[in-house]
Amino acid sequence: MSPEINRAEVVAEVTQAFRRYEKALMANDVPTLNELFWNSPHTIRFGLAEQAYGHAAISGVRAARDPKDLARTLTRIVITTYGKDAATASCEYRRDSSGRFGRQMQTWVRMADGWRVVAAHVTLFDSVLPSTG
Repeated sequence: MSPEINRAEVVAEVTQAFRRYEKALMANDVPTLNELFWNSPHTIRFGLAEQAYGHAAISGVRAARDPKDLARTLTRIVITTYGKDAATASCEYRRDSSGRFGRQMQTWVRMADGWRVVAAHVTLFDSVLPSTG
């Protein structure tokens, strides 16, 4: 049996969680960013210059990060939900200061305490890559 894809109410919930994450990222609100990642040794975040395995490592990267050039403009967001408890949130963006182009991919899962990122990957490029589809 396949999960129901993009139930409207679930898409709305994940979109709200994604927007909360984005707001915290732009404000360098580390406590909220840490809250939105699943507090587990199984959580993974591949960043621009690190591979963080586990919530503790991800929190450490956030605490040590230079907040310079964080401001960005989202150019494309794709949220896809799978049933009522799993989703992906993908975005493309341009850094406001440097003009560099980036992509972010997150896997969200509904936990007892709300939607949490269980895996994330961020990449950054000097120029825009062509999109298809």
